[in-house]
Amino acid sequence: MSKKNDEIRPILVNKKAFYDFDISQKVEAGISLKGTEVKSIKSGKISITDGFGIITNGEFFLKNVHVSKYPFGNRINHDPLRTRKLLLHKSEIIKLGVKIKEKGFTFVPLKVYEKKGVIKIEMGLAKGKRVYNKKDDIRKKDEMRDLKRNFKLSNLSGKLK
Repeated sequence: MSKKNDEIRPILVNKKAFYDFDISQKVEAGISLKGTEVKSIKSGKISITDGFGIITNGEFFLKNVHVSKYPFGNRINHDPLRTRKLLLHKSEIIKLGVKIKEKGFTFVPLKVYEKKGVIKIEMGLAKGKRVYNKKDDIRKKDEMRDLKRNFKLSNLSGKLK
């Protein structure tokens, strides 16, 4: 049996979401797509930076995600900004609905990937960061980079002697 079918092939990662939000929980969901959307997403023509998830009438939807039109999809092409249904079990939707009712929480798309030939999206239950939290995260990342650099230099100088 081929291992190639079991691989997860990342298509797009939303790095901005990790900078702007504190992610408390991650959920994997399938997306209800049209044929030309699948071809367009597999070629990397998708933007999820402004996207968000909503729950209406017991169903989970993905809004404000731009999937470019497929260049070879003449008259059967899709609307780039249409609302797409996310495929989750009813019990998962109910649990997430309770959490999203809490003040300040929202669902943001974190990653789009292909798993066993099917397009999946990873959604995160997120709460917005304050400006001082963002600055603090940048400062911590810079300090870690400096520590690694200094450690690398000290190990390198020890080997040269």
